Amino acid sequence: MSKPVPYARTIVTQDGVPIDAAHLSGDADLCVVLAHGFAQSWQIPMVWRIATWLNEFGGVVTFDFRGHGRSGGVSTVGDKEINDADVAVGYARELGYRRVVTLGFSMGGSIVLRHAGLIGGVDAVVAISSPGQWYYRGTWPMRLVHLAVGNRPGRLFTRTVLKTRVVNDKWDPEPVPPADAAARISPTPLLVVHGDRDAYFPVDHAQRIYAAAREPKELWIVPGFGHAERGAGPALIKRVGSWARRAVGLDTRGAADQAGDKSQASGPISASPNAIA
Repeated sequence: MSKPVPYARTIVTQDGVPIDAAHLSGDADLCVVLAHGFAQSWQIPMVWRIATWLNEFGGVVTFDFRGHGRSGGVSTVGDKEINDADVAVGYARELGYRRVVTLGFSMGGSIVLRHAGLIGGVDAVVAISSPGQWYYRGTWPMRLVHLAVGNRPGRLFTRTVLKTRVVNDKWDPEPVPPADAAARISPTPLLVVHGDRDAYFPVDHAQRIYAAAREPKELWIVPGFGHAERGAGPALIKRVGSWARRAVGLDTRGAADQAGDKSQASGPISASPNAIA
């Protein structure tokens, strides 16, 4: 089987930032807009693998947030990036896809929540390993992240080593937090996915998002799953792809039905009572 070949192009946000995007063509009924985590890029192998797994369920548009990869601008770590998500959704619509689902990891998860709640225009939303609140420093990885973005030496390290350009200014005003944005998503289906071994954000972040959100919503706490792209295996991603098709009223693909267990770890997903089994 040949490897999927992306069509790459530059799309421009409403505030004038050039965004590097790639499109994997697929079933015209559905496109998944894939939003990466902080200091990632669609060209990083683990992100690209996820895009190819999702391509079994429809088309995929993946892109680099501002300040990341070949995109312009500087990262605002979750604030103005909703404009990046919005132009990617618009690109998917321009390509002719009838339904568009946004799927984000970590920072990308917070952004797709904020995009759906504040802008809208999507048919379903998936937030994986998303924070539920801002300024969380309760784990050592998040304390390191704050050092990397909160002062000049940290931003220099982030730019030179992580190849991610971060804005120098603090938020003003503070953007709507992810859980608060989730409360504004309706009637769009929402899936919140979190690992019980997430070293960045404990499961109460996912629970906070889920509690704030309106129906229809689902919460999957995945045994053995760590954080974001690095911890996500094909079984979990294909199960999410299957959920996305069902959430927008499409039939489940056979490949998803054969994806294995409910997670890449042993044991079932711990889910909300209305979860799809």
